[in-house]
Amino acid sequence: MFEIKDATFEVNGKPILNPIEHTFHEGKVYGLIGHNGSGKSTLIKLMAQQQPVARGAIHFDQRPLSDWGHREFARQVAYLPQHLPSPESLTGRELVGFGRYPWHGLLGRHTQADEEAVERAIALTHTEAFADRLVDTLSGGERQRVWLAMLLAQGRRFLLLEEPLAALDIAHQIEVLALIRKLCDELDLGVVIVLHDINMASRYCDELMALHSGRLLAHGSPHELMRDSTLEAIYGLPMQVIRHPNGEHNIAVAQ
Repeated sequence: MFEIKDATFEVNGKPILNPIEHTFHEGKVYGLIGHNGSGKSTLIKLMAQQQPVARGAIHFDQRPLSDWGHREFARQVAYLPQHLPSPESLTGRELVGFGRYPWHGLLGRHTQADEEAVERAIALTHTEAFADRLVDTLSGGERQRVWLAMLLAQGRRFLLLEEPLAALDIAHQIEVLALIRKLCDELDLGVVIVLHDINMASRYCDELMALHSGRLLAHGSPHELMRDSTLEAIYGLPMQVIRHPNGEHNIAVAQ
């Protein structure tokens, strides 16, 4: 599990993320919500070893992140940044194969175990139809599924996803989030995901963490946070929570 212990982040002495304390467990999807600049991406970058904490600490499996080597950590925790590199001239299967890098290095030869891990990841994400196609010819939603397959090829326990729905239309957003939810349930993965749509977050996440101005404003189940006053405090505008027509969950609408 991840343990955030009063972790902070600063730029030129200016606090970007104030002391935060929280624990993330495997087998759950955690949604980081809040307005732009609230600290969501900063927190996930700290968890992914992309930035060092200024004060406090972050532990994974009861060890400070600073004690983990990058490749050792990468075998356990996967990070998908918001801005992805262009996979020019790579097929889907080749991109998924890069997920095996932490196990044998960039120049190491793939073993039978590597090939099996790649094929299993492709099967889990239902990306067989894209395996032999060039990634840059895929749609946004198809491409995101291949990137998720690459993360799974590493056999990881946690996925840290920074705005994976950016630039996707509503249909592909639902497709990707439904897949993430399914993978969490089937593989007992821990998932921390930055989301902007509160209704998507409420529908697919087990727990929500609302950040505001670099502080943890509220956290709890979607049922606990989907309240008019709480959402107004998070987003700074009047919101009304109503029951979805199918009766399964609540949705929020701006007034």
